[in-house]
Amino acid sequence: MFVRIVKLSFHEENIPAFLENFELLKTKIRNAPGNRLLELYQDKDNKNIFFTYSYWETEADLENYRKSELFYDVWTFTKKLFNDKPEAWSVDKLVSLQ
Repeated sequence: MFVRIVKLSFHEENIPAFLENFELLKTKIRNAPGNRLLELYQDKDNKNIFFTYSYWETEADLENYRKSELFYDVWTFTKKLFNDKPEAWSVDKLVSLQ
C-alpha cells in the first residue's frame, strides 16, 4: 500500500464549487478499486490550498483510477478552478502510530 498526496490551490471564489463537487464524488472516488482511504485537508493559514490524501493498494490501482471516466470527470471540472499548478507525490508509509 502507498499514499498519494495531491496539493491543490484554488482561486478563492472557486472554493465553494470545488467543495460541492468533491462532496458529490468523494464516495465514488473512495470506492474506486484499490482505494483504501480518501481524506481532504485545507491549509490553516492559506484557505486557498487543499490536500488530498488517498491510500492505494497498488500503483496499478491508482493508474487505473487515473485512466477512468470518473477521474476524467473529476479532473476536467477541478483543473478549471486552480490558481496554481497542482503538485502530487506518491509515498510509501513507513510508520503510523495511533
